[in-house]
Amino acid sequence: MTNLYLVRHGETAWSKSGQHTSYTDLDLTPNGVEQALSLRERLDPADFGLVLTSPRERARRTAELAGFTDYEVTDDLAEWNYGDYEGLTSQQIRAEHHPGWRLWFNGPAGGESADEVRARLTRVVQRVRESGVENAICFGHGHASRVLALCWLDFPLIFGQSFPLATASVSVLGREKESWAVLHWNS
Repeated sequence: MTNLYLVRHGETAWSKSGQHTSYTDLDLTPNGVEQALSLRERLDPADFGLVLTSPRERARRTAELAGFTDYEVTDDLAEWNYGDYEGLTSQQIRAEHHPGWRLWFNGPAGGESADEVRARLTRVVQRVRESGVENAICFGHGHASRVLALCWLDFPLIFGQSFPLATASVSVLGREKESWAVLHWNS
């Protein structure tokens, strides 16, 4: 049985301001660098038989600063593509495009559908479960990591609104007896 560790990247200028960031390739802020370095106290690369990261610089840099230099980049861990809403805050989207907009219910205009995001993160779940390693770790993003957890649990994606993730947080998915489970969240 494999446990899956999810690590959200450290702080960026846009994660700090609440701007939706998918394909824009931002680096970490100085605070984000400190957050990523602090992960070294909690995570030992030797404990993980499978290390995956999003292709975005913020996720790769978080992995490297946390001490994980031998990782595999997979496009499947990229953040939900926000399309026309890239760089906008939720408040701006509601004011300028769609009153009452919520990602989990409405999706992004011109971006990925919930089904598309779910399909690629389900592939990550399958890969981890079939890996045979004791522990796997994925360095990724806020919304995509929530979708990954929901795929692990086989929950509807709208539940993602109830699983917030702080920057540089660590969450652990595994099993509780016969059920897929959240073992730790947003720690």
